[in-house]
Amino acid sequence: MAVEGGALGLLAYLMQPMFDDIFVAGEKSAVFLVAVSVSGLFLARAAAGLFQKILTATAARRVSGEIQRDLVAHMVTLDGEFYHQNSPGVLLERVRGDPAAAANIISSLFSTFGRDMVSVVVLLGVAINIDWVWTLIAIAAAPILFFPVLVLQKLIRKISRNARNAAAKLSTRLDEMFHGINTVKLNGTEGYESRRFNTEVETLVDAELKTTAATAGLPAIVDVASAIGFFGVLSYGGVQIIDGDKTVGEFMSFFTAISLLFDPIRRLGALSGQWQTAVVSLERVYSIFELRPQIRSPNKPVDLPADPKLADLTLDNVGFAYGDQEILRDVSFVAQAGKTTALVGVSGAGKSTIFNVLTRLVDAKSGHVKIGGTDTKAFDLTELRSLFSVVTQDAQLFDESIKDNILLGGETSDEFLTTALTAAHVADFLDNQSDGVDTMAGPRGSALSGGQRQRVAIARALLRDTPILLLDEATSALDAKSESIVQAALEKLSEGRTTLVIAHRLSTVRGADKIIVMDQGMVVDQGTHQDLIKRDGVYKNLYRLQFSEEK
Repeated sequence: MAVEGGALGLLAYLMQPMFDDIFVAGEKSAVFLVAVSVSGLFLARAAAGLFQKILTATAARRVSGEIQRDLVAHMVTLDGEFYHQNSPGVLLERVRGDPAAAANIISSLFSTFGRDMVSVVVLLGVAINIDWVWTLIAIAAAPILFFPVLVLQKLIRKISRNARNAAAKLSTRLDEMFHGINTVKLNGTEGYESRRFNTEVETLVDAELKTTAATAGLPAIVDVASAIGFFGVLSYGGVQIIDGDKTVGEFMSFFTAISLLFDPIRRLGALSGQWQTAVVSLERVYSIFELRPQIRSPNKPVDLPADPKLADLTLDNVGFAYGDQEILRDVSFVAQAGKTTALVGVSGAGKSTIFNVLTRLVDAKSGHVKIGGTDTKAFDLTELRSLFSVVTQDAQLFDESIKDNILLGGETSDEFLTTALTAAHVADFLDNQSDGVDTMAGPRGSALSGGQRQRVAIARALLRDTPILLLDEATSALDAKSESIVQAALEKLSEGRTTLVIAHRLSTVRGADKIIVMDQGMVVDQGTHQDLIKRDGVYKNLYRLQFSEEK
C-alpha cells in the first residue's frame, strides 16, 4: 500500500522534467528515461494494488468469520430469556449482517490509512517542495470541512442504526413467513405476507438510501474545498507563470500533485462516513458480547449424588414468573426416585415450566429445587443437565441425517443404535427412506411426519440413557397403534429411573405411581389415580370430561 500510495507522489514529481526538459527545452535524451520511469511507476502501482486488495479482502473475510464464530459461541451460552426477547430473524442479522458490515470497514480502513495517507503525505511533500505558498492557498479552505463533517458523522450513525434495525426486521419477517408457509397457504394470505414484506423492504431501502446520501456528502464537501483551493492557486500561480517567476513544468507538477491529493482526501472523507456505519454494527455486536448468562454453574460445584437413580426430585415452595406474569406459585411435591410421577392439568397450568426449572433452563424466583436433597443450583450446570433425557411434544430435529439427530454429536456402537431404533420404532419406517438411517431429516425435521419426528426424539432419549426422564406429551403425535407400542417402550425404559410425565390424555398416566394435579400454577391435589378419583376434585372433573369426549 505504501508503494501504491507513494507512486502518485513520484508521478507528480516527474511532471516537472517531462514539461521543462522534454516539452519546453526539447532534450531528446530525457524522453526514454522519463518514459521508462512513468511506465515503471504504473507497473509497480498495479502489482502493489493487486496484492494489497487481496490481503485486505482476506483480512476482512477472516475477521468477519472470527467474529461470527465467537458470537455464536457466546450466544449459545445465554439464557432462554435472551431468546424470548430476540426473534430468530433478529439474531440471524446479528450473526450474519453485523459482523459482515463491521468487517467491510477493514478493507477501507487499511486501504485508506495504508495507501491514501502515504499518498497525502508524499503529494503534500511534492507540492510544498515546489511552492509552499501555493500549497497553503490550495488547502486554505480545509478548516471549513470540520463542522459539516461532524454533523454528517452524527447523522450517518443515526441513519445507519435505523438501517441495521430495518434489516433485522426484514430477516424476522422472512423467518416467520418461511417457517409458517403452510399456514400462509392454507389461509390464502400469500398476498398479505408479500405486502408486509414489501413494507419492510421499502423501510430498509429508504434507510440505506439515506445512509448512502449522507455518506456521499462527505467527499462532496471535500470537492467544495478543492474548488476554492484550485481557484486560489490558478489565480495566483497563473500570474507568476506569465511573469516568468515560475516554469510551466513547476506548475504542472504542482497541479498534478494537488489534483491527485484531493482524491485520497475524498476517500478519507468517505471513510469517515463508512466508519460511522461500521461503528453501529460493532456496537450491536459488542452489546451481545457484553451480555452474561444469569444461569451458570457455581464457583465451587458439589458432586452429583453417587447414584442419581436413587435420588428424589423435590420442589419446595417453588415460584416463577415471566415479568409480571406469575407461572408457578408455591409449588411443592416430591418425585420419588425410580418411580413415575405425572403432571396433569389444563393448558397453562405451569407443567412445562416445571421441566424448565428442573433442568435450569430457567431458575425459580423463590423456593428450592433439589435432587437427592441438594439444591440444583449447587451442581455444575453441564453435569446437572446430563442427568436428564427430555422428549417434548414438539420434537426438535435439525437439518441433518436421522442418525445425527439421534446421536447429537455423540458416538455409540451399531448395536446400541439398532436397539434404540427398534425400541422407539424408528426402524419401522427406515426401510421406506431413501438412505435409511442416513436419510436427511430436512429443516426442522420437515422431511419426516410428526409421528416419525417424535419417534426419532424418543430414540435420542433412549440412547442417552440417563437416570431421569422428562416426557412432555411424548406420544402425542403418534397414531393409536404406534402410541401403544411406544408407550410400552417408554414404560420399559422408565423401569428403575425417575420419570416425570406431562400428559393431557389422562388415560396414559393412570398407572403412574403419583399424579400431581396443577391449576393456575399451583399444586391443587396429588395421589394415585384411584385416590384422586375418590376425592371428586379437579382431577375427577378432568377425567370425566375426557371420558365423555372419548365416548
